[in-house]
Amino acid sequence: MLRAMGLLDFLKRKSAIEKHGERVANKRTQNADRWESIQALGKMATTEPASGKADERAAAVGALMARFTFYVDPTITDGEEKDETFRWICEAGELAVEPIRTALSTQDSLSWGLRCLEHLLGPERVVDELLAILETMDAEYERDPQRKIQLLGTLEEKRDARIAGAVVPFFGALNEEARFHAMGAALAQANCESVRSELLAVLVDEDSVRVKVRVFTQLAEMGWEVPEGVSLPDGWFRDKRGLVRKSTKKK
Repeated sequence: MLRAMGLLDFLKRKSAIEKHGERVANKRTQNADRWESIQALGKMATTEPASGKADERAAAVGALMARFTFYVDPTITDGEEKDETFRWICEAGELAVEPIRTALSTQDSLSWGLRCLEHLLGPERVVDELLAILETMDAEYERDPQRKIQLLGTLEEKRDARIAGAVVPFFGALNEEARFHAMGAALAQANCESVRSELLAVLVDEDSVRVKVRVFTQLAEMGWEVPEGVSLPDGWFRDKRGLVRKSTKKK
């Protein structure tokens, strides 16, 4: 009986990754213990397994990614822990990409995961990952649209011919911030002319002055004609060529 109980205890014993992963993922863990577990997982993630041993490096990276899901006080401690987690994940190299991708599919905030990808991958592959995530999203209402907003805002900073077409579905997103960044992302691309008709079409029903001013400012710089059906916010007018201009008259 004792031997059987001993065997059960052995089978129930947590692996090192499980033990340290639970510490890293728990904001109530003592800071010193969580730091110790970040170091332990970091070493597992960056050390090749001995001959005959299972390769747990990707699993260790996945466990580290959980540290990006919460904040702790004081702020300096939170920043130090996240910076150290980021350092270890990046040191793991290419094998870290898949667990980062997996984490990004579920985490509420994308910022740290995207930062890791940008460190590990070249510009084109980063856009590959961003567009893959975007394909899982839609323009409908969400209780918390922050993931979508973060992603569209990141695409706004990238330059890739695929982006303009990819963000078109979000021109009509219910969330105003999402529309703001989707249109900005398209207009930032060298081939933005390819989505001109879609952009001008949604502006007919756009009711956000903030979005319109942002878009019209760029359209004015590019010399795009804006159809009569698109209403202009206060302080804007069409010139004789149909181009939008901001009035310079003082009220």
